[in-house]
Amino acid sequence: MVVETPGSQSSLHRANLERVVRAVRRSGALTQAEIARSTGLSAATVSNIVRELKDNGTVEVTPTSSGGRRARSVSLSGDAGIVVGVDFGHTHLRVAVGNLAHRVLAEEAEPLDVDASAAQGLERAEYLVKTLIAATGIDPGKIVGVGLGVPGPIDESGVLGSTAILPGWAGTNPRDELAARLDVPVHVDNDANLGALGELVWGAGRGAADLAYIKVASGVGAGLVINGQIYRGPGGTAGEIGHITLDESGPVCRCGNRGCLETFTAHRYVLPLLHSAHGPDLTAPRMVRLARDGDAGCRRVIADVGRHIGSGVASLCNLLNPSRVVLGGDLAEAGELVLAPIRESVGRYAIPSAARQLEVVPGALGGRAEVLGALALVLSEMGDSSLLDGVPAADAPGRA
Repeated sequence: MVVETPGSQSSLHRANLERVVRAVRRSGALTQAEIARSTGLSAATVSNIVRELKDNGTVEVTPTSSGGRRARSVSLSGDAGIVVGVDFGHTHLRVAVGNLAHRVLAEEAEPLDVDASAAQGLERAEYLVKTLIAATGIDPGKIVGVGLGVPGPIDESGVLGSTAILPGWAGTNPRDELAARLDVPVHVDNDANLGALGELVWGAGRGAADLAYIKVASGVGAGLVINGQIYRGPGGTAGEIGHITLDESGPVCRCGNRGCLETFTAHRYVLPLLHSAHGPDLTAPRMVRLARDGDAGCRRVIADVGRHIGSGVASLCNLLNPSRVVLGGDLAEAGELVLAPIRESVGRYAIPSAARQLEVVPGALGGRAEVLGALALVLSEMGDSSLLDGVPAADAPGRA
């Protein structure tokens, strides 16, 4: 038995192993040069560690190209474990199964009135997870965790708060209840935070250390990334951008205040403006399609929504100075019809230096952002030491 004392060659080597595994786990796949830059380790040390991890089956190495040069892409082994993502929207349930190399192995979505009943929603989630696992032929024992997204604020104990947002779920602990059903660890967060994680790892947020993901749907929320990490606040309610007050005499919001950003941008308030022209069954995706086809009324409504969102984004710029804002949800499909008004408002209301540094882009993942973010949540919460159980401790002198 090798005893690792602080500062010993063995403990240093183990720490370096964990640094490399952590870098690969968070990014999905990196070249050895990228691992060296992100960890601060020398190229020689990274090369030795990658060789050791490959020999022990912890990572996979595949040829790739980087800047016209041959390189080797390093990712965690596909056999190292399985993660599951579960995303509850107000009207849908989406489940995805992936591995630690950031590959999605199976995915399915179905319409569901999530607001009606927490028990019904969790029952369907349990069914979909087990169905997808069985369909892929994966050993359920390889599941290392489940990421769960819900469209509402979650406190630090995992309890869903506001009765106005999900009345059928208020006071429940979806994390513990789903964990009991599946008998695996469950990590829970709100949908905007997971959308931010999804875009950060797989989509339009890649390469940005500071960003805000804005989701406009039946409500309006923001997922905030600061120094590469989701910022939730001490009570888990950071990012409730939908309740910034725009007009103290405006419409009454479901939160009880008047004139919140949500009352000028959320689907439930915006779509009725177009009912006289397009009927009461108009949906947000159809409104976007009509606008892109030239419908003047839909274009005007989307432009107005963009300007209001831009006012909220300007406040974020003045407070947090993010480098990138990613617009998610159905509105992102409107492209410049909504992005240009957002930028216009940011230019008008944000501090000029913050506005100049800001990039406003559409999300790249569409409706999959939250479920992919749920997978990323599990990956971010994993301990690296568990991935090194099969790697023997180093006791050879000179090894780092």
